[in-house]
Amino acid sequence: MQLPAHVERFDQLTGLDGELHLAIGVFDGVHLGHKAVIESAVLSAQGAGGISGVLTFDPHPSRLFRPQQPTQLMMPITEKATMLHSVGVDVVIRKHFDRAFASIPAEDFLANLKAELPTLKSIYVGENFRFGKQRAGSVATLIDSGRALGLDVFSVARIKYNGEAISSTRIREALQAGRIEETNNLFGYHYFCKSAVVGGAQLGRQIGFPTLNVAWDPECRPCFGVYLVRFRPSLGDPWEIGVANYGIKPTVAQADQAPALEVHALNPTDLDRGDAIEVEWLRFIRPEQKFASVDALKAQITKDCQTARNLSHHDYAYH
Repeated sequence: MQLPAHVERFDQLTGLDGELHLAIGVFDGVHLGHKAVIESAVLSAQGAGGISGVLTFDPHPSRLFRPQQPTQLMMPITEKATMLHSVGVDVVIRKHFDRAFASIPAEDFLANLKAELPTLKSIYVGENFRFGKQRAGSVATLIDSGRALGLDVFSVARIKYNGEAISSTRIREALQAGRIEETNNLFGYHYFCKSAVVGGAQLGRQIGFPTLNVAWDPECRPCFGVYLVRFRPSLGDPWEIGVANYGIKPTVAQADQAPALEVHALNPTDLDRGDAIEVEWLRFIRPEQKFASVDALKAQITKDCQTARNLSHHDYAYH
């Protein structure tokens, strides 16, 4: 796997210059609960003049333990690393999760970590963190073994939203059910995707609603449907408003059509095939459905666009 320059492989990490304050976890989605753990490490490192790091695991442990039904990730490691650096993390360390690593006894976990990361000063985890052989290790295990190694261990209580703990599992359920506003609240930012604009069948253009076809195939798929979105070519560019359809286009596509993301700009746009695009998902408008005719589809898209304009005028600012 080709890793981006800002992700270090655990087995190739060299020469960290300063004491390391390390948050540990998968951190899929880098949601509000994750940030509470990660920012604790960042603040400690800044206060002590050390280095803040995140140790994350790839592939997801479920691919080892449940290969027939692995967890569907919301975010690839490249985007996760970018987000981790955006909240102040100095180094993102990717540990290949394999059977040998999973078999390390819990009481030996920190000693192994310290041997590989000799400048390690402190550990930061969520209060429900489990690790080691048969997931026998807990925060109490970390504290006991950390004390013998001179390591400080910090555990962070779970952040709650509407009385329930925020978790990646909860967010996946909301995303797959089309509850995009809840998804965004749990993340602490707008759900997004980044990819290139590719060529399409041009049907949208033929019926008066040209679309940007986005080359995007996530593991954890959002609910098929129509969404209010905003999009831009890159960071710093102004946002443009659009209506997106994610799904299999049952009115016009073949039965074996792979899910696709199409964005119709409510105002003229210069974006074209080959351009990069970042899309943020704001509101769920309706589920995807099959219409009796292309004319019926066209009439519904007209309504969707008006709904999106109404929502964007009342609820969102884009510049």
